[in-house]
Amino acid sequence: MSQKIKRRRRCMMSVPGSSIPKIEKALAMDVDHIFLDLEDAVAPQKKPEARKNVIKAFNEMEWGGTVRCFRMNGIDSFWAIQDLTEVVAAAGHNIDTLVIPKVKYARDIHFVETMLELIEQENNIPHKIGFEILIEEVEGIHNINEIAAASDRIESLMFGVGDYTRAQGVDFRDAFGKPRYYPGDIWHHQRSTLAVAARVIGADYVDGPWALIPDMDGYRNECRNVKTLGGVGKWAIHPTQVPVAMAEFGPSQEEVELAHKGLEMFEAAKARGEGAIKTPDGGLLDEAAIPLLKNVLADAEFYGIKVG
Repeated sequence: MSQKIKRRRRCMMSVPGSSIPKIEKALAMDVDHIFLDLEDAVAPQKKPEARKNVIKAFNEMEWGGTVRCFRMNGIDSFWAIQDLTEVVAAAGHNIDTLVIPKVKYARDIHFVETMLELIEQENNIPHKIGFEILIEEVEGIHNINEIAAASDRIESLMFGVGDYTRAQGVDFRDAFGKPRYYPGDIWHHQRSTLAVAARVIGADYVDGPWALIPDMDGYRNECRNVKTLGGVGKWAIHPTQVPVAMAEFGPSQEEVELAHKGLEMFEAAKARGEGAIKTPDGGLLDEAAIPLLKNVLADAEFYGIKVG
């Protein structure tokens, strides 16, 4: 498993590039990650203006510790070329990653990478801009292992349930929340597949949007399901979703305290010559459990949560 640049992605907030006020509002929220959207959220006639707004946001606005990202249009459209040649050329020094949507094949990644390398060279951009790969077509799931291995720029794999619903022929009434006739999560295979593929290459798995904005319980439940599978975050398409994702994907103070206490107990047991101990709640702590506890504490430190 290779190592990638580690970035915070508890919440990846989507913001239309066509709206300066919405960009400014999002940047004031101290969210982990923001991607300025040039694709679905922007009408065709607004795309040239949106590119200018995105360039202005990267070059002139204060991002703090938020990951700086934009979503290009899919490479099946001529807008994609303009997104790369205009936005990256003008603002690449201030861009961390870009979202590549509707990825179906490894060659899609190769195309964008070749273009990007030339633009970075021409404009003396010193760093490699990372890739956030959005899987929202059945071909993307089918070819995910080849896609994941296509570039060392790939930092995250993401599941876009909206377009994927169409691609797999699923009734939209079953796409969000509890399906009418099918037991369990109809997207479990796709999510688990992406989570495993991401882990193999040392990248993050991030879940896509929850369209039922008023249903905050549904959004929170989706966050918990995704975290259970090993996901590190979820998109927010509305400001009300941001605090939920930020809280659900970071370790809670209770989790941190339990991990810290568990490590202390195990170290004390080792000093007594014991290789395994029973915890007060009846669980077992041995060497196999220690990396899990250390992961919780490492996450807490990464997200700025007090340890101990």
